[in-house]
Amino acid sequence: MISQRSIQDVLNAAQVEEVVGEFVNLKRRGVNRIGLCPFHDEKTPSFTVSPTKNIYKCFGCGKGGNSAQFLMEAEKMSFVESIRYLAAKYNIKLEESQVNKEEYEEEKKHRDSLFIVNDFAEKYFHEQLMKEKEGRDIGLSYFRERGYRENIINKFGLGYAPTKRDHFTATAALKQFKSEYLEELGLTTQRGMDFFNERVMFTIHNLSGKPIAFAGRILKVNKKSPKYLNSPESEIYNKRKILYGMYQAKTAIRKEDNCILVEGYTDVISLSQYGIENVVASSGTALTSEQLRLVKRFTDNLTILFDGDSAGIKAAMKGMDLALEADLNPKIVLLPPEDDPDSFVKREGYEKSKAYLEENAKDFILFKLDRSLEESKDDPIKKSEMIRDMIQSISKIRDSIKRSAYIQQCSNLLGMDEKILVKESNKIIREDIRRKKNQKERSKEREAIKNEVAPDVPFPDANTYEGLEEEAYYGRQEKQQHKQKKFESQDVYQEKDLVRIVISHGANELEDEEGTMCVAEFVYSQIVDVIEYFDNPLYKEIILETVQRVEDGQSIETSFFTNHPNEEIQKVAIDLLSTPHTYAGWEKKSIFLQTQDIPENNYFSDTEQAIRRFKFRKCKRMIELLKTKIDKAQAEGNFTEVSHLLKAYQKLLEEKANFAEKTGLVIG
Repeated sequence: MISQRSIQDVLNAAQVEEVVGEFVNLKRRGVNRIGLCPFHDEKTPSFTVSPTKNIYKCFGCGKGGNSAQFLMEAEKMSFVESIRYLAAKYNIKLEESQVNKEEYEEEKKHRDSLFIVNDFAEKYFHEQLMKEKEGRDIGLSYFRERGYRENIINKFGLGYAPTKRDHFTATAALKQFKSEYLEELGLTTQRGMDFFNERVMFTIHNLSGKPIAFAGRILKVNKKSPKYLNSPESEIYNKRKILYGMYQAKTAIRKEDNCILVEGYTDVISLSQYGIENVVASSGTALTSEQLRLVKRFTDNLTILFDGDSAGIKAAMKGMDLALEADLNPKIVLLPPEDDPDSFVKREGYEKSKAYLEENAKDFILFKLDRSLEESKDDPIKKSEMIRDMIQSISKIRDSIKRSAYIQQCSNLLGMDEKILVKESNKIIREDIRRKKNQKERSKEREAIKNEVAPDVPFPDANTYEGLEEEAYYGRQEKQQHKQKKFESQDVYQEKDLVRIVISHGANELEDEEGTMCVAEFVYSQIVDVIEYFDNPLYKEIILETVQRVEDGQSIETSFFTNHPNEEIQKVAIDLLSTPHTYAGWEKKSIFLQTQDIPENNYFSDTEQAIRRFKFRKCKRMIELLKTKIDKAQAEGNFTEVSHLLKAYQKLLEEKANFAEKTGLVIG
């Protein structure tokens, strides 16, 4: 097991903007970074990374955390796996205690085991290719004929599956890998035979570089066997969400601000070897919205590079409406009819291929319009169908300004009234909205029916009407309790504000007549007499634990809270430290006076005001309770108690007025 000290070392060293930046295209906004959330579909970025606080937060779906939590969410890693990943990234040696095999097996989750098995399989196929005679003679010869250098073979994890039908399965059994994992991943058949035989192997990686699936290409002509054989989908592999080569290409995609999409594995590898590295493949599947969202995480620009024959054009056209709907800027490059990306780049080389891509990239809408005009020619029926198809595609564009520009351009090229095209576009959009709304409602109805439980209501009898006066009395009590609950819920906001200050500025120092103390100590000293009245026990726990750490001489920096072992405290800290707003260099523009600090650093007056607001609310609460006690004492004729309570009541009214005056609150 990894020691707690090592875990803290890793979390402190891991820079969230670097970790997240490997998966999300981040842009600077003030001191923070923003990007499109990888956890839900969105058009406007609401995903914020704070380098100073070392956390991320999405203000759309609400997810947030530190570097480890991001890896757990984005890559479905376990906590231990995320710590190991970060430790390797930042070259931190982990302290671990020895555990026996049973404890180890209990700790490892099913998902982790699948990754381990696939990692073994990747190494096995690669060793068969590079070290065994059959692999070198058949597999390596094939790759070298295609011109692949050894570094590119290693980079993409290429391999070879031997002819012997149970060699891999037997080797895995010797390593004590469970047969159920081998079968689940599609590496072994139910009869105990190898799934891949006598094929060159392509490893499919996830965004963090872990092998999640394999594709095997047959080299002999065999009509009974498919050209490519792919791993089945599993818990760690969903082909709709994966683009081949994305792990190797993501850095280049960000740098070039463009993603090139090709059809096959070899196209990706050949282009990458010749220096065009921002390239991925859809791995033999039709382009999906999940794959396009993956592209969107790194760039807004997508270039489709397919063969120039009719089949290539047809393939390029598929999925483009999805790209428009994903708010991407799709372009199409068609190669000469006799070429595919692999043959083209080998013949032309890097410079000419790069120039060809830039010069021949055509906007998808205009490309589609040109081809449609050519096909319809003077046939009015075909032309009207073509126009509807064009408007259908344009209507998928989310950005209204971009959509309007395309409609205007199409109007000019088609010689049609722009208003007609706008009207048709709006009609399609309304129908699409209505369709999605209906689908959502039907889904809700199905869920409601699925979860519906018949109410357990007894048939009324004569006894039902007994005790109505008592019920009415308790009804009044419940209303009073509801009123009190509502009142208490308002107090939680003040408690939350105090916790925010303790988490944000607890370690900062304050000076008064008695000397120096940190903000956390100051807050506690001011509320110690009423902290037992906290409505939210978690907020109370945070303040008490913080003060205890101060007394013990331990750190209370914000990282202590954001990396807290208690997930509830961790979530509270991240939520309180996150804000969708940034200060846009006001101090440089002389907006603040010399005596005025930016709000985030003005913690002294912020602390005082928060304490006053808190005590003001608690004072009101005590006054309400005293009113109830006075009414009860009067009803019972206990006038001595009434006199005593009235003195306390008057004292609280004075304190309430004092707090209100200092805080600027209206007394109610």
